[in-house]
Amino acid sequence: MGVTKPLLVIDAANVVGSVPDGWWRDRAGATTRLRDSLVELAATGLPQTGSPVDVILVVEGKARTVTSSDTVQVHVAPHSGDDAIVELVADESGSGRPIYVVTADRGLQRRVGIYAVEILGPHTVR
Repeated sequence: MGVTKPLLVIDAANVVGSVPDGWWRDRAGATTRLRDSLVELAATGLPQTGSPVDVILVVEGKARTVTSSDTVQVHVAPHSGDDAIVELVADESGSGRPIYVVTADRGLQRRVGIYAVEILGPHTVR
């Protein structure tokens, strides 16, 4: 039986918005660049994991057109990105694998904090 990879759930809007690099002019483009920058992270993992991770990038709004890559799963939030992240974490919380949520959103941090997750800041993936 194989070891299950840790799960990294990323609040794309929050991470993209954490750097004032003109992302607001092209939200989908900025989110695509973020997705592409996560390829190596998915393969090597976080310092906390030391092994590959499954990456889910949660997108909303004008970034809804961003698609998954071979190594990064893009989850299009049907409504609120925060609600989608909470649902994903709730669904995965019984899996027994470590779950990391990347966001600086304090409200979202409180909402997912009831589950056994580790909260990481946007700098972790930027």
